[in-house]
Amino acid sequence: MNLEELKKRREENLRAHKRKKRAYYLKSKLQKKEDNSSKNTQTAINYEVELFGGNFAQKLKEIAKKQKQHIESREEIIKQKIKDYQNKKHEYYIKNKDERLEYDKEYREKKKEELKAYRREYYRKNKEKILAKQRENRKKQKMDKE
Repeated sequence: MNLEELKKRREENLRAHKRKKRAYYLKSKLQKKEDNSSKNTQTAINYEVELFGGNFAQKLKEIAKKQKQHIESREEIIKQKIKDYQNKKHEYYIKNKDERLEYDKEYREKKKEELKAYRREYYRKNKEKILAKQRENRKKQKMDKE
């Protein structure tokens, strides 16, 4: 076998594989479509009968009543969860009060030190600019006094 024959055979095999793959894809697509259509027909609601069957207003009232009951029942659960969370949080803060205060103190001191270091660095870098502004302000003040 030479190289050309191998290339042709490879291309034929690839085409055959693609055809099989395409056929499988189309078959599964049709099968899914059939499955979906059978499900849709089973769960489909006949709105003509539901809406215009004579008791449309009553149906709406029933739906509104069910929704209101659901909301009210959820409201109680949510309020209870909020209360539980607040109680849990309050207990945690009471229990860990000393630790929190110590941490807050350390945090404030750390921030204070960082601010001092930042100011030192800022003034070191901008010393000339700051001094020049101060000289100008002094000159203006002298001129205003005179």
